[in-house]
Amino acid sequence: MSAGSSIEWTDATWNPVAGCTPVSPGCLNCYAARMALRLERMGGDVARKYEGTAKRARDGRPVFAGRINLDYEALEVPRQWRKGKRIFVNSMSDLFHENVPEDFIHEVFDVMSDCPRHQFQILTKRPERAAAIAPGLRWPTNVWMGTSVENALYAHRAKTLASIPARVRFLSVEPLLGRIKKLPLEGIHWVIVGGESGPGSRPMEKDWVTEIRDQCAGAGAAFFFKQWGGVRKCETGRELEGRTWDGMPEEEAPDGRERSLARTS
Repeated sequence: MSAGSSIEWTDATWNPVAGCTPVSPGCLNCYAARMALRLERMGGDVARKYEGTAKRARDGRPVFAGRINLDYEALEVPRQWRKGKRIFVNSMSDLFHENVPEDFIHEVFDVMSDCPRHQFQILTKRPERAAAIAPGLRWPTNVWMGTSVENALYAHRAKTLASIPARVRFLSVEPLLGRIKKLPLEGIHWVIVGGESGPGSRPMEKDWVTEIRDQCAGAGAAFFFKQWGGVRKCETGRELEGRTWDGMPEEEAPDGRERSLARTS
């Protein structure tokens, strides 16, 4: 239902929803679809959770099939973690998928509101639905809201995200599939950039990355470089121009008072 994570910008993943539908070029080599097929073969509760969510495309690639499975038992997991964690919400799905009932989204937000010791990082490729539902949701300061922007054609998602009343709004520019000359950063606090990894991964140019880094510096958004990617991402690493870039927005102070957000990378 949940696990520690090797993802550089989070501590753990929490998946109350399983399954998704491809919506844009970044979905072509989806790691989550690949993982869903493996989990379905494991048997038991895990297999039931991911049953029917993914399939093989005609060319053999794992793809999500559009089926959404809700895991009500997983709603209790963050409450069981006593030590505060940074939690990636729905790494194996999209909380704002059109087939996730709005009532269930409210239940997820209730859990996040009840667990102020954690930071919850929600990432969606459907910021339009998130923005439509946002006025009816509670937005505690420990809920961060992000959207994926894989190339210039999807930069408009950042503008939609900026209308959502989350304390921290962030972009996952991963996999970065092309140059983005002007990334809309007004109202954005944090930008993660990374190349695609795994089978069939598409290349990323250095200039694409440094251009976004420089835009972040100009806009006061924290910049995080996750990886170069490739089939063997451990070999390509995550250094950019001789250093790692681990910019993060500042978190809420332990006494519950808000601190100003980080404004440098």
